[in-house]
Amino acid sequence: MKLALIGASGFVGAAVLHEALNRGHQVSGIVRQPQKLPQHPALTAVAGDAYAADALAQTLAGHDAVIHAFNPGWGQANIRELFIQGTQAIYAATRQAGVKRLLVVGGAGSLYVAPGLQLLDTANFPAEYKEGAEGARQALNLIQDETALDWSFVSPPALLQPGERTGQFRIGGDQLLMNGEAPAGISVADLAVAIIDELERPQHIRQRFTVGY
Repeated sequence: MKLALIGASGFVGAAVLHEALNRGHQVSGIVRQPQKLPQHPALTAVAGDAYAADALAQTLAGHDAVIHAFNPGWGQANIRELFIQGTQAIYAATRQAGVKRLLVVGGAGSLYVAPGLQLLDTANFPAEYKEGAEGARQALNLIQDETALDWSFVSPPALLQPGERTGQFRIGGDQLLMNGEAPAGISVADLAVAIIDELERPQHIRQRFTVGY
């Protein structure tokens, strides 16, 4: 496939880029600083602004799928507003470009831990991540009524960290995956496997899913 990867130099984006290239896909890596991307014959590094829908649409045109791995940066004081603004622009640009398939990388905060209770709304959710997690939750809310795009939304488990690629994990829906009494985790490499798996063999069209060990 010809994939457009927005945020290709980020924590998740870099892992998705590695996985996609290793599987033989052509990738347009759309980042603010293209020089941060590795050299690869199947990779085209593109300078792009996630907040500029019209210009982004021109970049996305002609791709088979768009991967939204954009994150404004955890150090941004207004991360929630920037996440929502960028997400709205990416959704609009994907529609404008005529690309039907969109995969959005969200957060664990919108996963349910009990009926009607999302992880973000629990008492012990880390305060330093709340604003970013709220932005990611709004990204999910914004896409759920989308009918023009064949979207999927992946939420990582509560623990997402560096680690090896095993290719072995569980797939869930809207509920936070657990290992007994503890939240499940996954390596970013295996999250990338799940993302490319979903694009190659779609199982969650217009659905949110999660993965974890």
